[in-house]
Amino acid sequence: MSYGPDLENIFNEFITEGTFNKGYTFGTGYIHDTFRIETGSGDKDYLLQKLNHNVFRDIPRLQENIFRVSNHIRNKLVQAGETDIDRKCLTVIKSNDDKTWFQDHNGDFWRMFLYIPDHRSYDVVENPKQAYEGGKAIGQFQSLLSDLPAPMLHETIPFFHNVEKRLETFHKALKDDTVSRVSSVTGEIKFVLARQEEMKTIQKLGQKGEIPLRITHNDTKFNNILLDTNDRALCLIDLDTVMPGYVHYDFGDSLRTAANTAAEDEQDLSKIHVDLEVYKSFTEGYLHQISNILNPKEIEYLAYAPALMTFIMGLRFLTDFIMGDVYYKIRNPQHNILRARAQFRLIENFEEKLGLMKSIIMDIIN
Repeated sequence: MSYGPDLENIFNEFITEGTFNKGYTFGTGYIHDTFRIETGSGDKDYLLQKLNHNVFRDIPRLQENIFRVSNHIRNKLVQAGETDIDRKCLTVIKSNDDKTWFQDHNGDFWRMFLYIPDHRSYDVVENPKQAYEGGKAIGQFQSLLSDLPAPMLHETIPFFHNVEKRLETFHKALKDDTVSRVSSVTGEIKFVLARQEEMKTIQKLGQKGEIPLRITHNDTKFNNILLDTNDRALCLIDLDTVMPGYVHYDFGDSLRTAANTAAEDEQDLSKIHVDLEVYKSFTEGYLHQISNILNPKEIEYLAYAPALMTFIMGLRFLTDFIMGDVYYKIRNPQHNILRARAQFRLIENFEEKLGLMKSIIMDIIN
């Protein structure tokens, strides 16, 4: 995708070093349009994004969250004596009118970050070292934000990981059965109904005040973690969903993908297992950064988190299938139900290994 000379005009609306040389599509994200902007020799490069304000309706609040979070992390790293700060946290570039976004004549919103050079990102965890560094990055992220001063961040996507709301949508889809698919997925529905109350546990602990709301990333798939060329943790990216949440969301969602031996839509369910070596390494990296901040109840329920986040994802796939595939992009008419079945098999494996997962956490803590 190319915006021709418009990219240069938009680039010039921000306060940057160097002059525009060229811009081109960058990355694999499907929410925003992202471009890498190369400047003159020796100057810094930038990432320019055209924001999807159909998904994120309040761009000023979204950008306020990201600016506050990035600046807080930067200040904490400086205080800790860290070096190479520009590669260890995102740098938000302000516009010429001192905003963290620019709105063009079409009404489209744009934002800019400093480009982080010499980084790697992975869609799939290749070894325990990468898993450890991924856990470290997420634990450090939560730790650094644990003292973010008031006010609380804005909720950029309401009820994003709220399992009770997801179940409400699911039950309405069952009742409406708009495309007559309910009768074809009775086994999957039974699977959900058997676990729906248990999967509310972490949310109920929060409602009772036994675990606190903290600042969480909420979209911790592994390719949102940048590593350096030696596979050491740099920082987390894609901060659009950073908002109040429970630490279990980030921990669980990371392991839903990182510790899965198969693809998210694997049709051969016999290939789907939990890689305990990856789980252990990731958990070590995570807890070495955050264990002194978590309360005992948060730690007690960490091992339940991967099944919870896998349940939410599987429930969303199943609900979308029942509703006629209205949300997720699909490659064939069965794609959403295949995704749901793969997630449900992974939940079964997390359940089978729960005792081992708890023991690993206790060994690390002690």
